[in-house]
Amino acid sequence: MQNTEETIDLKSLLTKVKEGVEEAMPGRYWVRAEVNSLRISAGHCYIELSQTEDSVMVAKVRAVIWRSAYTSLSTFFSEVTGSSLQTGMQVLVRVQVTFSQLYGMALVISDIDPQFTVGAQELEKRKTIERLTKEGLLDRQSKLSLVPLPRRLAVISSEGAAGYGDFMRHLHDNPYGFAFETVLYPSTVQGASAVSSIVSSLKEAASKEYDAVTIIRGGGSSSELSCFDDYTLAVAIAQCPCPVVTAIGHDRDYHIADMVAFKYVKTPTALADEFLSSYIAEDQAILSYADRIRFAYTGKAESERSRLDAFRMRIKSGTVAAIRAAASTVDLIQTRIESADPRRLLSRGYALVSDSEGVALKSARGCSVGDEITVLLADGTMECTVTKVDNKQ
Repeated sequence: MQNTEETIDLKSLLTKVKEGVEEAMPGRYWVRAEVNSLRISAGHCYIELSQTEDSVMVAKVRAVIWRSAYTSLSTFFSEVTGSSLQTGMQVLVRVQVTFSQLYGMALVISDIDPQFTVGAQELEKRKTIERLTKEGLLDRQSKLSLVPLPRRLAVISSEGAAGYGDFMRHLHDNPYGFAFETVLYPSTVQGASAVSSIVSSLKEAASKEYDAVTIIRGGGSSSELSCFDDYTLAVAIAQCPCPVVTAIGHDRDYHIADMVAFKYVKTPTALADEFLSSYIAEDQAILSYADRIRFAYTGKAESERSRLDAFRMRIKSGTVAAIRAAASTVDLIQTRIESADPRRLLSRGYALVSDSEGVALKSARGCSVGDEITVLLADGTMECTVTKVDNKQ
């Protein structure tokens, strides 16, 4: 049993601690720390600040921004950084050390430097880029090749996200009737679990055969999109055996995930257009080939038609000439026949004499007195008997 003169009650002890703390640190100090947790209650902002060295937490303390200061500080912070104060941020805050016998030590935040947060994020981003470059991962995806007409697509996104809905409508309801096969891998795309969720979906999609893997996230604040600057996620994208195409945020956003991906576009709708454009180009090329074939066929047909017409004209001309030549020959033969016709001679006073057998007599030597002969004249015949034969020498 200790002597009562050597004991002290808890309140007295903590009062001495309070006096010692507040005496030792009476002013305000600018402190660098990371927001480990954050909640808003009754207009007050309750924060847990921490410090990590080599992935090990080495310090942690409670802090608070009272309602009287929180509204103005949060508004100013959002205007400068583009996002609200959130878990995981590096911050530079002006604090006063307080100690309560009931709640222990806490820091009361009276000011915050948003430029420090912006700078810390940018510095971390540069370090990540340098590391990826050194490890040969920054351009690893660029060495892959995308099929000319990608059709089977793995989609990593939040199922209820507006960006995912825009992508699906624009891709599947296209006016050309092009058909795509898309498989959704539902993922958390913001917050503390986003990196592990997206990496898990990437690994699952990589185990199957797809023409491309897409990562879709609509617009958001810088802090909401900060997961896409994470080193672990960048490595997973770089090491994916399938081309990864990203559509994260708005036109102004550009993240490390975009840098390591095979290709990036600004918005989910633009991503749908990217896939559609390859089909439109192919369709136009086919139509162009069809036109060229049609024109070539038409030209060939016209050429053959011209040749046929020429052959037809040559055949016609040759036939007419042949017919005319044949007609001339016929006329000549006809003239010769007519000129050789005995009846023409008979009409001129000549006579044709034949023996009783009908054989024409060309000489008097073949006749004898008493032979019966036939005399053919132009206007008839006479049957005669030879009464005298006078053979002239």
